[in-house]
Amino acid sequence: MKTLLSDFQRFALLLLISLLIALLDFKNIFLIPKGLLQVVSVPIQYGLYKTSLLVTKQFEFIVNSRMAAKERQALQEQLAQILSENANLRRKLAETQALRTQAEVLSPQTYNTVAARPVGFSRYLKIDKGSDHKIKAGQPVVYKDNLIGEVRSVTPKQSEVQLITDPDSKVAAFISSDQGKAKGILNGQFGAEMIMDKILHGESVADKDLVYSEGSESKFPRGLILGQVIRVEDRQNEVFKQAIVKPVFVVGDLDLVFVIVE
Repeated sequence: MKTLLSDFQRFALLLLISLLIALLDFKNIFLIPKGLLQVVSVPIQYGLYKTSLLVTKQFEFIVNSRMAAKERQALQEQLAQILSENANLRRKLAETQALRTQAEVLSPQTYNTVAARPVGFSRYLKIDKGSDHKIKAGQPVVYKDNLIGEVRSVTPKQSEVQLITDPDSKVAAFISSDQGKAKGILNGQFGAEMIMDKILHGESVADKDLVYSEGSESKFPRGLILGQVIRVEDRQNEVFKQAIVKPVFVVGDLDLVFVIVE
């Protein structure tokens, strides 16, 4: 009984205090203390609010950065794939055009050729066709109506081509122009230039004249372009004069070359 009375007294006291506080607040008695409390609490609340905004923005920045990085990686992969597909299409188009042009220049009814891709170059040009494709050492390698060189060595799947610019290369050559015809030997040199030697002083040679294969060697067809004269060296005290010759194209720019197998 005493316990129930004690609990009731506590409840009544708390109720009375609550009513008293509510009455005083209604009469604005707590206005000044509340104002003082807000003076202290409002800056704290503002700081917490700004901090929460900053944290939210940083979190959004991290999330957006990760999403942007993933999107950028996906775009880069798509771009790489597009570039690769574009390069493959350009290569196939160039190879198709080269095959068509080669057939127009050297008739398949006269020459049986095997198309090969250049796959490496040190001293000799490496191509991706070998004895499995009827290629043998000594066969001429051409592009359109230009002589590139001859097959030097062969494996079942690859071959090495000695270019006409190689120092060990010698090709019987002639120059035909409106002024007449000149004969000589085209010798390869270190670098991109060649020397046509053994030209008689009385034979006509001029800059920009084209140099052709003579065909006296049974391995090379007659009339293939070897290069173009860029300079003539005529020394009267020597028996022969010379012509400096440069190829009309860069072998490294070619997508396909053609080996004359028959």
